[in-house]
Amino acid sequence: MCAYVSPRGKGWDGGKHVGQDMNDKRSGDSGDGDAVERESMAFDVVIVGAGVAGLSAAIRLKQLAARQKRELSVVALDKGAQVGAHIVSGAVIDPSGLDALLPDWRERGAPLRTAVGAESLVGLTRSRAVKLPSAMVPPHLRHQGCYVGSLGELTVWLAAQAEALGVEIYPGFAASALLFGDEDEVVGVATPDQGVNKAGERTDAFAPGMALHGAYTLIAEGARGYLTEKLIYKFHLREGRDVGKYAIGLKELWRVSADRHQPGLVEHMVGWPLPSGVTGGGFVYHYGEDLVSLGLIIHLDYTDLSLSPYELAQRFKTHPTLQSLLAGGERIGFGARAMTAGGWQSTPRLTFPGGALLGCSAGLLDFARLKGVHNAMLSGAAAAESCFVALAAGRSHDELADYQAAIEQGPIAAELKRGRNLKPYAERFGPKLGGAIGLLEQWGESLFGRTPPLTLTHKGRDRDRKSHGGPKLPVSRFRPDGVLTFEQADSVRLAAVRHDGDQPAHLQLVDPLRQLENVERFGFEPAEIYCPAHVYEIREDEAGKRRLHIDAGNCLHCKLCDLKDPADNIRWRVPAGGGPAYVGL
Repeated sequence: MCAYVSPRGKGWDGGKHVGQDMNDKRSGDSGDGDAVERESMAFDVVIVGAGVAGLSAAIRLKQLAARQKRELSVVALDKGAQVGAHIVSGAVIDPSGLDALLPDWRERGAPLRTAVGAESLVGLTRSRAVKLPSAMVPPHLRHQGCYVGSLGELTVWLAAQAEALGVEIYPGFAASALLFGDEDEVVGVATPDQGVNKAGERTDAFAPGMALHGAYTLIAEGARGYLTEKLIYKFHLREGRDVGKYAIGLKELWRVSADRHQPGLVEHMVGWPLPSGVTGGGFVYHYGEDLVSLGLIIHLDYTDLSLSPYELAQRFKTHPTLQSLLAGGERIGFGARAMTAGGWQSTPRLTFPGGALLGCSAGLLDFARLKGVHNAMLSGAAAAESCFVALAAGRSHDELADYQAAIEQGPIAAELKRGRNLKPYAERFGPKLGGAIGLLEQWGESLFGRTPPLTLTHKGRDRDRKSHGGPKLPVSRFRPDGVLTFEQADSVRLAAVRHDGDQPAHLQLVDPLRQLENVERFGFEPAEIYCPAHVYEIREDEAGKRRLHIDAGNCLHCKLCDLKDPADNIRWRVPAGGGPAYVGL
């Protein structure tokens, strides 16, 4: 039974489309425009996103309610067809978040069974691999005490724990609009209308989306969330903060020969195949039954728009070290996802009237450690505690100021502040020199226990970092062999991407003609190159004019196009359904 009843809120599905900072006032989506009646449901707390942050919030809310023997209704929505279907991460997981939320997680059978054993930092050239002494890495950046596993499987397990406590979880239901009350406070969310064709017309199968009202709405969509960006713009949540910075992570899951498998081995790799000046690196993690998780992370402030993240991730596997590891193995998973990379100074204000941002929606990934799961869980629990206190006091739809304070004064902020200058150093001095300066600073913090007083700012948005001399495409592109390296279409099939072909495209151009400015300026369309799923292609229409064709059915929901398009013209919206169906990522 739902304990809280709210008046019907106002739908807000657009106006100004949100950019990466509060000054980016891009026009785009418009509101529903019609007065369709929606079936509504009321809850104490509505959570958008059934990942680790959202599920941790749901679990902690129910734990607190059980301790005080109170009724509390909590619902979590997720756009994936199943919980975990859109989850992709390395992942080496710091268990501190689990320890705080469910101290007996080991006894409960959580799917984290491989503790980190040996670990190394490896420098790559095209043909060599040089293991750097582990003593070079400050203690707080090492991975002892962590676990290697599948974040997707952990998410599924957390969902089971939440449901056992009475949380309602609705996979396959995206939140596509915010609902506002009379004072412009958030009172809930709406799901997309169903039965609308590609032309935007209602079919015989039309059914309006649901309106879900809550005393508080918690947003846990992950990096570059659709509603998150609208909230950041509407409530000026980046005011006084730095711009958002991002990276793209491309991951594959392999089953390798048993004699090559080293459970618990964690390797991070720098250097080849990344070109000079590009920040990022590779990872190789061994866990489970002969499983190896590997991939490449590339920061999106690279300037050469002829760079293909997907191609580099495939080339990465051709290094002799990787070839030897993967020989005779089988690729069983592929995924790609944007990651926040801005650090503490890019974290927006976390609260707004009626709710809060959690986890990667709030930018709480610690890029210095490549760890975010524990912070996502801790932030979810902290938001839940703030919500519970507010509800017990009879409050609703106000700002959860104590949640903001809990993050700023707790372990999350302390951790993020330690590495906040690593990214700016790389931006100013390049990955090698900037990385060396950052490493020295990290050692200073480790030895003396103090963070530097200076916080460096970032050098603008990722999309604005581009070559001005018209980069040229290589004469010959990389040719996958179908055994070790693969075409994009093969990877899209492996990711089991599905979208209803007749639904409105969730990838849209603000101005179709503006996109040709890219071709005129650079000699090619960058989206054809940076997209890891071959969604974009310049074609000629019937009149012989060039247009950017968008195959939205291939989309992995990685958000790269929404972040890197130099024309600032591509908009990612929440689809009516579909997307990848990752298993075990």
